[in-house]
Amino acid sequence: MRSSLHDLLPLPTRRALAKLGQDVAMARRKRHFTVAMMVERMGVATNTYRRVEKGDPTVAMGAYAMALFVLGYSHALGEIIDPKRDDVGLQLDEARLPKRVRVKSSPTPL
Repeated sequence: MRSSLHDLLPLPTRRALAKLGQDVAMARRKRHFTVAMMVERMGVATNTYRRVEKGDPTVAMGAYAMALFVLGYSHALGEIIDPKRDDVGLQLDEARLPKRVRVKSSPTPL
């Protein structure tokens, strides 16, 4: 039975998750890890890991994070929305800058 979450996700997001799953599977094979090895190192059930490789959106994010860790990509998760690489956020910050800066005059001390 398919979750309603799958039906609610936009197509580009579903495709990105499917690609992530395929990339995890390819990285596993390149390292000559079996599914059983991944399952043991991740501490998840075989079915859960198989769903990770399929890009299932109902799998907990922690399972994806653990798969990345086991494959040597633990740093990648922390860089997904790095503020230094957020082009839209940086443009919005720049747009919010004041056109002029005025210094408030303070009363003169006696």
